[in-house]
Amino acid sequence: MLPPSCGPVRLIAVDGHAGSGKTTFAAALAAALGGAPVLHLDDIATHEELFGWTDRLLSQVVAPLRDGRPARYTPYDWTAREFGPPRLLPPAPVVLVEGVGAGRLALRPYLARVLWMEFEPDAAWERGRLRDGPAQRAFWRGWVAAERRHFAQDPSRPYATQLIQQGQKGYVVSPGPAAPRGTRESPVP
Repeated sequence: MLPPSCGPVRLIAVDGHAGSGKTTFAAALAAALGGAPVLHLDDIATHEELFGWTDRLLSQVVAPLRDGRPARYTPYDWTAREFGPPRLLPPAPVVLVEGVGAGRLALRPYLARVLWMEFEPDAAWERGRLRDGPAQRAFWRGWVAAERRHFAQDPSRPYATQLIQQGQKGYVVSPGPAAPRGTRESPVP
């Protein structure tokens, strides 16, 4: 088992392009880990701050978990365009942070591992557009440009210890660019 990275917590980032399957994979991994809590960055980001949410995440989630306390964050409602009632996130042995930018530089000091969903960007974005439907077409035009800028300035994939690909039956896990030499394919964490 990995050593704790954020106080008593092993914080695991599941990063990748929008539409790459991060949410589905994080749910499967959380179940495999006996019900590990999952923080979705869609609850932290907003229309105005697609990637400008770092300070909010650090203060509402990382700082309390680092101190061994439950995190208390206010999830964003994408339909109402406002923050909803607070939610608690317990300082469990493993907490998954899932979303585009989860492996960003400002969070890496608190992460036990960065996992990257290996999926070609244009195909991932097309999958996301199909998932969200025509009502979100304008949002997606702005999103793709913002995501390109984000990963150009603050790439996560080079720091991934494992690359995750969705296969015919489950997931294929392979060593990522930041995996220690000699690392074999293995389950996470």
